[in-house]
Amino acid sequence: MKNGFSQRLGSMLKVDFRRMLKSKTFYILLACALVIPILMTVMMTMMDGSVSVNPQTGEETIMEGPENTWQNIGTLPGGEAMGGNEIFMMCNINMMFMLVAVFICPFVSEDFRSGFAKNLFTIRAKKGDYVVSKTVSGVICGSYMLIAYFVGTMLGGAISGLSFDLHGLTMGNIAMCMVAKIFLMSVFVSIDVIVSVAAKQKAWLCLCGSLGAGMLLFMMVSLITPLGSTLLHVIGCLAGGILFGVGLGVFSNKILNKTSLV
Repeated sequence: MKNGFSQRLGSMLKVDFRRMLKSKTFYILLACALVIPILMTVMMTMMDGSVSVNPQTGEETIMEGPENTWQNIGTLPGGEAMGGNEIFMMCNINMMFMLVAVFICPFVSEDFRSGFAKNLFTIRAKKGDYVVSKTVSGVICGSYMLIAYFVGTMLGGAISGLSFDLHGLTMGNIAMCMVAKIFLMSVFVSIDVIVSVAAKQKAWLCLCGSLGAGMLLFMMVSLITPLGSTLLHVIGCLAGGILFGVGLGVFSNKILNKTSLV
C-alpha cells in the first residue's frame, strides 16, 4: 500500500526539521539576526555627532545616529529627516530576506552532493514532496530570523536609550508589518529553492543565483511591508506568497523531473 501525499510530506518534513534543528548554520543565522541590529544601533548611536574630514577636499561630514528604535524595522511617518535614515533604509530587517538563502542553498545542495536526494526519490519520497518540504523549512527558518531581528532591535533600542515613539502608528500596525514580512518570506524562499534545485550540488552557484534573483525584489520589500502595514498588506503578502510558492514549486518539480540528480 502506497503512502498518501500527507504521509509522505509529513515524513519529509520530520526529516528536514530534524536536520534544521541539528544544523549549526541555523543557529548561527539566528544569532546573527539577533546580534546585527544590536551592534548597528549601539555603534551608530556612539558615533552620533562624530566628524570625518575628507583629506583631499577638507570637507567635513557629521555622522548622525538613529533617533528612534523603529528605524531598524522601517521608516516612520515623517521619519525621512531622522538621523542615520539612509543607512537604515538599506540595512534593516529586510536583510533577512537575503540572508535566508545562506540556509537554503547549502541545505539543498548537500542532498545532491551526498547522494541523499537520489536515494530519497528512489525509495521514499516524490520530488514534489521534496520541494514543498524544503520551502516550508525555509519559510520557518526565515520567520525565526525575522523574529530574532525584531527582538534584537528592541534590545538595541533599549541599550542605546532610543525613543520607542510610533509617530501616530499603533502596535497593531507593527504586528501586521511583521506578519506581512513572514508571509512575504515564502516568495524569497521559493526563489532560493528553484535556483538550488537547478544548480544542485554547486552550492556557490545556488547562493550567487539566489542572491542575484532576490536583489530584483529586495527594493520592493519596504513598499510592500511598510511599518504602517494594514490588513490589506497582510492579505497581499499572503496571496503573493501562495502564488509564488505554488508557481515556482511547480517549476522546481519540473526541473527535478527533467534533469539529472547527480
